[in-house]
Amino acid sequence: MRALADIRPVVPPTRLLADLVPPRHFSDARFATYRANPAFPSQARVVARLEEVAAQLAPGKARRGLFARRKAAPAIYMDGGFGVGKTHLLTSLAHVVGPDAAYGTFVEYTNLVGALGFQATVDALATKRLVCIDEFELDDPGDTVLTSRLLRELADRDVALAATSNTLPGSLGEGRFAAEDFLREIQAMAARFEVMRVDGEDYRHRAVVTETRPLPADVVARVAAERPGATLDPLDDVLDHLRHVHPSKYGAMLDDVTLVALTGVHPVTEQSAALRLVVLVDRLYDRDVPVLLADSPALDGAAGATAALFTEDMLRGGYRKKYFRALSRLGSLAEDGRALTGGPAV
Repeated sequence: MRALADIRPVVPPTRLLADLVPPRHFSDARFATYRANPAFPSQARVVARLEEVAAQLAPGKARRGLFARRKAAPAIYMDGGFGVGKTHLLTSLAHVVGPDAAYGTFVEYTNLVGALGFQATVDALATKRLVCIDEFELDDPGDTVLTSRLLRELADRDVALAATSNTLPGSLGEGRFAAEDFLREIQAMAARFEVMRVDGEDYRHRAVVTETRPLPADVVARVAAERPGATLDPLDDVLDHLRHVHPSKYGAMLDDVTLVALTGVHPVTEQSAALRLVVLVDRLYDRDVPVLLADSPALDGAAGATAALFTEDMLRGGYRKKYFRALSRLGSLAEDGRALTGGPAV
């Protein structure tokens, strides 16, 4: 039985750049498959505007010549709650532009700068017509300043930009979206961005956190043993392994992995370990890799194995948006894993 903690990926810089494409989870996303809710007119308005940008950037459209009239490349920021289809729309835009588009999450771009260096990252991304940043995050001042500078340099090189961010559900009813924070933090770039709010309800009609009951450890081990490409590890082994693998390589670590099974699941109390786990969950979700979570004494009969992963302080703290996203995604992947056991979904 293979262990995830035994996989030590070697990732050349060319691979990091080649991986900046829409994730497998959204491989079929297109503007035509987005179902705008007529109860929320902003959804149709965003689709129409993005289709205009897509037509401007589509393959075959020439970039401005040296002596062309100066006009800033488009820069779009989509803001809204969970599950209103922002990532669907962002990937749809990237699909239209094709190989001339780079697509990644905020964390993937900051990790790319860490792996390649700032200038090398700018030079590589400047060859693109469009750079898409999903899940723009404002909880780390250093990363925010770094990304703001990256966006500014790319815009100065005539690269179009598109970004999304989530507003926490508790703020939706209060009219406090993340756009104000975004514009304040990117400072010099703020005037270049066209902010578009995507109103609506979660199209999945579910809570932000999808709960899933833990499974018996023997069931988890059996299913993992029967599935080619599966891995089986104690959670602590995976957390320790992630300390020694650069987050930019987490995706490559999952090459050929068809299922991740974890035993000894317990609350993660160290913030740095929890944040690395968040990145791993994002890469699992991108690749639609099911997860199995085994019961353990540490859960103490908790009804939800996912919700028990992070402490209450973490879910109230500055990184709470990351943790809520991870819980939502991990809950979905755990339900996919439960389906492989033949047991009922929860």
